[in-house]
Amino acid sequence: MEPEFYASGPAVAIERREKVLAIADPHFGVEADLHRKGLHFESRSALRLTRLMEIIEESDPDYLVVLGDLKHMIPYVTRQEKAEMPQILKAIRRETEFRLAPGNHDTGLEHYLQKGELLPAAGAVIDGTGYFHGHMIPDSALLGHLIICGHHHPVVNIYDDVGCALRGTPGYLLAEVDTAAWTDNPPKTPTRVLLMPAFYELAGGMDVRLIPGNRISPIAKAIRPETGEVFLRDGTYVAPFTGLRPDPLEGR
Repeated sequence: MEPEFYASGPAVAIERREKVLAIADPHFGVEADLHRKGLHFESRSALRLTRLMEIIEESDPDYLVVLGDLKHMIPYVTRQEKAEMPQILKAIRRETEFRLAPGNHDTGLEHYLQKGELLPAAGAVIDGTGYFHGHMIPDSALLGHLIICGHHHPVVNIYDDVGCALRGTPGYLLAEVDTAAWTDNPPKTPTRVLLMPAFYELAGGMDVRLIPGNRISPIAKAIRPETGEVFLRDGTYVAPFTGLRPDPLEGR
């Protein structure tokens, strides 16, 4: 099983018996929150949805799984989200089966979902792979599997010998996690996580070097850095986690 990466997302497809397309953190409706903070933008939901529809058409999945934070506002549903969410979901359902692994921003979305579309908050296994937002301890059923998760918004910073840099580009972190703190009966096979970058194009994110051990989630705290590998949004291999160069400006 080799993941297929879609750089225009970012998105990733996992195919065994079925093909599952996953995206993370689209944050539809974010513009209403920006408006409250004095930043006035037209809604980009239609553009974001078009990008998603193009990836669905290209990948032809059996399922689309959104790894949480389908909407943005906490703890309620804004007027923008109330107006846009039914049309977003209708467009997705026309093309493929839909599942939501709910994230910490998805309060109130259950009213817009059909039966079977909402996965448990602690994640679910679909065709041998775990799908999960990433903000809490995953269900024990996911342990021993590859777990695809969002929440962390990883970005990659690359530096060369002469000081040139690629900063803040969305990327993936693949690593094993130590499950000893989560269960008294850890699985015999390692549990790996693939942290996905955010689908929301202005999300920014956290430098992958800062994620392992971070308090942002139990997943981050459990990552074993020595097992980590880093990839760009198109699946290009960057380096083992321990081989990432530090920011040359650090410490100055």
